[in-house]
Amino acid sequence: MLRIAVLGAGRISKIHAANVAANPLATLVLVADPWREGVDALCTQLGCEAAYDCAAVLARDDIDAVVIGTSTDTHIDLMLRAVANGKAVLCEKPIDLDIDKAQHAVNEVERLKGKVMLGFNRRFDPDMLQLRKAIAAGQIGEVRQVIITSRDPGLAPREYLAHSGGILRDMTIHDFDTARSLLGEEPTEVSAIASRLVDPGLEQIDDYDSVMVLLRTASGKQCHINCCREAVYGYDQRVEVSGATGVLLNDNHRPSTLRHWSASQTEAREPLLNFFLERYTDAYRNELDHFILALSNDTPLPTSARDGLYALHLADCALESVKTGRTVRVSYGG
Repeated sequence: MLRIAVLGAGRISKIHAANVAANPLATLVLVADPWREGVDALCTQLGCEAAYDCAAVLARDDIDAVVIGTSTDTHIDLMLRAVANGKAVLCEKPIDLDIDKAQHAVNEVERLKGKVMLGFNRRFDPDMLQLRKAIAAGQIGEVRQVIITSRDPGLAPREYLAHSGGILRDMTIHDFDTARSLLGEEPTEVSAIASRLVDPGLEQIDDYDSVMVLLRTASGKQCHINCCREAVYGYDQRVEVSGATGVLLNDNHRPSTLRHWSASQTEAREPLLNFFLERYTDAYRNELDHFILALSNDTPLPTSARDGLYALHLADCALESVKTGRTVRVSYGG
């Protein structure tokens, strides 16, 4: 049984803690967070130990692995402390908002031969797993183009947005990772535009709510990402992959597949699922299961700290393109 500690007691950590508790190959030893009320409530619900100092628990001998779901500015410190103490890590994205700090952290993880998996949960969505399986099986031949649509149902609170690192590092970063995993090659050029179409007041925090990004690889493969903080019809998540011999499509999820015809409407359907916690419930569970299974079988983790670094770098390149109006060449560094 893999003994796991979850660091953080917010909404993401609640999901991870429940998934650890439900996994037959793992034991949820504790949840740690300085937020005592949140920790106590979660630990009472899941029947595990409560701790209030995240860093202190990393030296404990009764913990094999940790899930880091704390605020972004704590990720690097906790990750490196965990690796130094021989713990495997599943860390939520991003590694950090600063690319130089992230690069240093990844280099240190690799120097220490640490086992770190970055939490790009969408890779583990059942639809995405099927999509990648179909590509690998050659069902559409060589991939040529990827189109990713990602729209939230509404703006997050201003306080969250002000500390998020901006739409490209906070929201579109998932789509950069998706693009990398589907194209099969690293993007080498990034071009992006951004607007404030939902809330012009975002100029006060130098952020945007609507972005479009074009990626191109060295061989010419293309990806188009369109991303918006507000879609009044629900959480809009679609992917299209076009290849030499066909196309693959992942569509949105709804509460049911029921459709209604009448004198006043045709094919009326229920609205889309309302938020990522509903849409990606299975993805979060699969992500945790893959993490535990890889550690149990001593096989490579399905994502790495460097995956997080590359996605962050693409976000930074996209932001540079927005600011300069130019296409930006991608240089991933060492």
